[in-house]
Amino acid sequence: MLTNKEQKLLSEIRGGNTHAFGVFVDQYKDLVFTLTLRMLGNREEAEEVSQDTFIKIFNSLDSFKGDSKISTWIYRIAYNTSLDRIKKNKKRRLEVDFEYTKAIAFADVDNAMEKMVKQEKSELIQACMGKLSAEDAAIVTLFYFEEKNLVEMEKILNLSVNTLKVRLFRARKKLADIMQNSLLGEILESNG
Repeated sequence: MLTNKEQKLLSEIRGGNTHAFGVFVDQYKDLVFTLTLRMLGNREEAEEVSQDTFIKIFNSLDSFKGDSKISTWIYRIAYNTSLDRIKKNKKRRLEVDFEYTKAIAFADVDNAMEKMVKQEKSELIQACMGKLSAEDAAIVTLFYFEEKNLVEMEKILNLSVNTLKVRLFRARKKLADIMQNSLLGEILESNG
């Protein structure tokens, strides 16, 4: 499933070309960071886990057979590394650094009013996502934000498609309930 370009890049990395690994990291760093940030809910921790992920990727390049997309393999390592961090810390999820999220999400928006509405929606979604479990947040992130299909998610999360359908349904329901409660709270608060 690898393209010729990917095969060449991996071959160069395996051959000890550090510049090639830098190109590889640049190519996939946003993908890894987005998933780790959504799972961990903290920018600094997500940066550390992203670095740990690339160290694991480098150390296990020889075991990658190329029978799946390289992005699927990378997502799987990032997902597992994030879960390891969550288990290690046994902390409750921290609030997401919205300033960083807004900077990325609204870089190209011209209309100021549109920008404000999108910002409010994004903050609401991020705050509500922060109330989901790490596993539910990962499933929602992969499906909706990273646009992974169920077959790709099956490889990343090591769960059957049927299990993923059930978990995705439940995660969406939880997220909808959380969002509804948040909106009702805001309405009641603003109406005094």
